[in-house]
Amino acid sequence: MKVLAIDTSSVVATCAVLDDEKLLGEYTLNQDMTHSERLIPMIKVLMDNLKLKPEDIDIFAGSVGPGSFTGLRIGLATVKSLAHVLDKPAIGISTLEALAFNVPFDGIVVPIMDARRERVYTGIYRWENGKLLNEMEPTILEINELLDIVDSNYNKVLFNGDGTLIFKEIIDEKLKDKVLYSPISLNMAKASSVGELALLKWKEDKENFVKNYFKLAPEYLRESQAQRQLNKKR
Repeated sequence: MKVLAIDTSSVVATCAVLDDEKLLGEYTLNQDMTHSERLIPMIKVLMDNLKLKPEDIDIFAGSVGPGSFTGLRIGLATVKSLAHVLDKPAIGISTLEALAFNVPFDGIVVPIMDARRERVYTGIYRWENGKLLNEMEPTILEINELLDIVDSNYNKVLFNGDGTLIFKEIIDEKLKDKVLYSPISLNMAKASSVGELALLKWKEDKENFVKNYFKLAPEYLRESQAQRQLNKKR
């Protein structure tokens, strides 16, 4: 069973094709270009190199956030369009869950994504018997509030995500020898992790998949700037 996975939740654009337990290919770009310019060409290059046609894909998966409002809309619009045209199932995967899935650490993983104004998108995850379990649902917190939670409840944690680069000094000062960091390459969302999670969820419970793919929607965790401006006018 082949899955095409996409993540456009940050400045990074990434797509991957997996076939059951095998990664066939992954294409990642981390540069200053809009996702609308590069996502479809990236998918085409990947599929052409794998000698695959769109109809060869069985499942489409996309990250639902949190993250960039525009990026998430572009990624999910692509997933929904492909699923609609090809009449295939589609599923949304939490960006934070995919980040935590990057690192099979024997313990607690805390992905953090910069949400600006000293805040982060975050969740708390735990690996147990080879499975990634959720300890705290995705949310948005001030960085110091998150560190207080971690410091009070855990003895050793691994942080990953783009927020680690921004808040490393604060994290080190607060948690000291309690904290570990993932390699740089695992600080960004990986489409391969999105795809593998999609396959796992398919095998566990096919009802997880959105049959009406147009109901797939970003999980922003806060209002977009456009929505905030609209609400001010009401």
